[in-house]
Amino acid sequence: MEMYRIYRLRDVVRIPPEDFNKPLDEAALRVLRDVYEGRVSKDLGIIVAVIDVKVSPEGRIIPGDGGTYHEAEFTVLSFNPFVQEVVEGSVVTVTSYGLFIDLGATDGFIHKSQIADEQIEYDPTRPGLRLVESRRLVERGDVVRARVYNVSLMPGKGLRVNLTLRQPFLGKIEWIEKLKEEAKKRK
Repeated sequence: MEMYRIYRLRDVVRIPPEDFNKPLDEAALRVLRDVYEGRVSKDLGIIVAVIDVKVSPEGRIIPGDGGTYHEAEFTVLSFNPFVQEVVEGSVVTVTSYGLFIDLGATDGFIHKSQIADEQIEYDPTRPGLRLVESRRLVERGDVVRARVYNVSLMPGKGLRVNLTLRQPFLGKIEWIEKLKEEAKKRK
C-alpha cells in the first residue's frame, strides 16, 4: 500500500527558552512533533510522524520574545491515499448505511451501495450487512480489499476516504479467495 508517504519539508522553528539546555536538533524535533503530528493538509494528508530534523545553528531573536527562531529541514511520514489506490483493512463499524474500515491513520467509508451489485440488508443482531441473493455477510472484524474512489478534506473533521468493493477482485478477502479457487477449477 502506498497510502503512506515520506515528505521532506522546510519551516522556521521556534525554540522556547526552556529548551535552551537541550541539543538544538532534539529541541526542534520536539517542537515540530507538537506542531505537525496529527495535522491534516490537503496536499500532504494526515501527518503521522516527524522523523528527523536538520536545524540551522544560527537563529534569530525577535525583541520581546524569549525564543530563538531557526530554519529547519525535516522529514514527515504522512497518510495520503490517492484515488484508484487499492487498500486492505478490517471492518471496525457496521451501520445500516455502510461500513467503516480501519486504514491506520483514519477510517475509510464504504456506502452500502458500493458493496455489491445486489440488494443489501442490515442485520442489527450481528451487526452486519447481508447480500440478499448470494447470502454473503460482512461484519465487524472482517478484512476487505477496496479501492479508493474519493478523498476529501472535511473542515474540522479531517480526511474522508470513500471506498468501493464493486470491482473485480475487491471485497471481503474470503470472497476473493473463493473466486480464485473457482477460477483455478475452471482451468
